[in-house]
Amino acid sequence: MISENLKKVEEEIAETCLKTSRNRSEIKLIAVSKTQSAGAINQILECGIKNLGENKAQELRDKSEIILGDFFWHFIGHLQTNKVKYVIKAADFIHAVDSEKLASEINARAAQINKIQNVLLEIKTSAEESKHGLRTEDEIYKLVEHCNNSSNLKLIGLMTMAPFTDDEKIIRQSFVSLRLLKEKINQRGMHLTELSMGMTNDFKIAIQEGSTMLRIGTALFGERNYK
Repeated sequence: MISENLKKVEEEIAETCLKTSRNRSEIKLIAVSKTQSAGAINQILECGIKNLGENKAQELRDKSEIILGDFFWHFIGHLQTNKVKYVIKAADFIHAVDSEKLASEINARAAQINKIQNVLLEIKTSAEESKHGLRTEDEIYKLVEHCNNSSNLKLIGLMTMAPFTDDEKIIRQSFVSLRLLKEKINQRGMHLTELSMGMTNDFKIAIQEGSTMLRIGTALFGERNYK
């Protein structure tokens, strides 16, 4: 089932790239493996997936100790400062940096193991109360500067979650906002390359609006069992 799901998703990505003149090689497909067993994860790795995403700090720590191979771990969930210690060794990318306090802790923990940590800033591009992220340009630019001045952080891009809605216009505006923000930041001398946006329900729109990192779980693994 997983191999068939992956094939279908890859076909949809390729089709959307073709329609929008995007290069498929510019887009990372991150298989979101939260709650999935080691067997399911190894199965999708055997299909050629090179990027895995986890939402829970301890879950990433535990899985990274038993699932090994030539791939990258992405920590994509909301990260509390006191749980950075669980993800810093395994995470090749941390997507949801949303405060100077968190950035400072990641930098300090990375320095302890002589690591340059790839990070993305989480931006709140909708009014949904359940969403995390930076809201004002002032706090965004301050955190950009903070990361730029941190010796063990490499700021590579921005991340957002679109609102949970069937209204494609609202979803699209969320992604457009992130893309325009990246352009404004780069006009200030930065060289951000990554836009982490797009999930199972909206990844085609995300590709159309410039996403370079798709975070897809359900379409690959099927509905999750949270028991």
